[in-house]
This record gives sequence, structure tokens and C-alpha cells, in this order.
Amino acid sequence: MAMATASAFSLSSIPSTRTPCTIKALSLPSFSRSFPCTYTFPPNSHLRLSSLSNRSTTSSIISAAATTAFEADLSPVSSTPSKTLPFRVGHGFDLHRLEPGYPLIIGGINIPHERGCEAHSDGDVLLHCVVDAILGALGLPDIGQIFPDTDPKWKGCPSSVFIQEAVKLMHEAGYELGNLDATLILQRPKLSPHKEVIKANLSALLGVDPSFVNLKAKTHEKVDSLGENRSIAAHTVVLLLRK
Repeated sequence: MAMATASAFSLSSIPSTRTPCTIKALSLPSFSRSFPCTYTFPPNSHLRLSSLSNRSTTSSIISAAATTAFEADLSPVSSTPSKTLPFRVGHGFDLHRLEPGYPLIIGGINIPHERGCEAHSDGDVLLHCVVDAILGALGLPDIGQIFPDTDPKWKGCPSSVFIQEAVKLMHEAGYELGNLDATLILQRPKLSPHKEVIKANLSALLGVDPSFVNLKAKTHEKVDSLGENRSIAAHTVVLLLRK
């Protein structure tokens, strides 16, 4: 691989701070898109790079000027998808501890069981997982950032509220659900008697035909907390299609 001649510049004027930036490799065809990153600029440090643009946002810290190889854009990262893609794929995962005295709510349905999810909201592991999958497909922050458990207004909140917000963000970004595939992992209770009603309710919350939604349930073969009826987990994959 060919290497460009490197030049050095000093960042001694920068205090030690974690500065988020977006790196754009403008002159390298194989890196012709934006990469969000976080880098700590310590004082009296030197970086060896091929060359840098002397933009107004960076001119005060860069003491080398040359032809543009890439640039550091210190503007805030947008919360909306940066590119209009024909489809997007997202994966979600969630796990909750099971404790006596709590309801077991899965997909908005109260499932009879001697244990339920200990959580800040209603602990619906399936809906939380679906929300994270949709947010992930859109390139947005996860459910814990948008609905933090430090906010008292989400205490005991039904997870259908989170689903509605995720669906709203999906439509605002110009996408609709192509299909969803979810896997629940728990030792007990058996979900086969409840799968169809869970699927129907999840489809209604998402505003799609039930044929767009697939739901599977697995035990954990009595291994670790999942297999010992001390926790429940879920994985979800979603495909979003451009409207």
C-alpha cells in the first residue's frame, strides 16, 4: 500500500479534553464518507498525518497547511440519517432480571408467571429490543439515551410509548418497516400459548400487517441466569425500507 509523505503538527495549545469530531477523508477514494469518532487531544502532543486542510474551525490548532487529505469537522453530529439509503438494517438486544412480585409483560401482553422483569419502566424486554433495533437502523442513540432510567417520568411507563416514538422517528426519516424477526430467550414460562397474541399486539403497535412480524421463543437449556429462570432476553432484527 502506498504511503503519503507525512508532516507533523503540534496540538500543544489544546487542553486535555475529549473532543468529538467527524473525520472526512476527502482525497482518499476508499474513505470517501464520514466517520464519527472521539479522540482525546493531550497537551504537547504531535500527530503525524499526510496533510490537513486549514479550515476556520481547525486553523487555530493546526500549524501545518497543505493540500487537503482529510479534515476534522467539529460541528455536532446530526441525529438524522446522513444518507438516503434504499434500506436499513438494525439489531436490538435486551435482558432483564426476573424477580418475584413483578408482572411479566412481553410485547405488551401480561403473561402469567411467578416472576416478572425488574426494571425502571414496565420491563417489556421484547418492546425494548424492538425499539433499539429501529433506532439502530436509523443510526440514532439507543433506548437508554432517549428514555433514560434516571428520568422519573419513565418510571413504570408502558413500553408502547417507546414503540410509538420509535415508529414516529422511523416515518420522519422517510422509512417504513419491511419486516421484523425477534427471538425471545427464557426458560419459563412456555410462550407457545401466547405467541400469536403477542405477535398481533406487536404488529398493531408497529402499524403493520402481522405477516411482517416473526416471533420465536427459545429456552437456554438450563444454562446461566436465563436457563435458571432468573432473567429473560430478546434479540430483534429489523429491515427498514425507503418509502
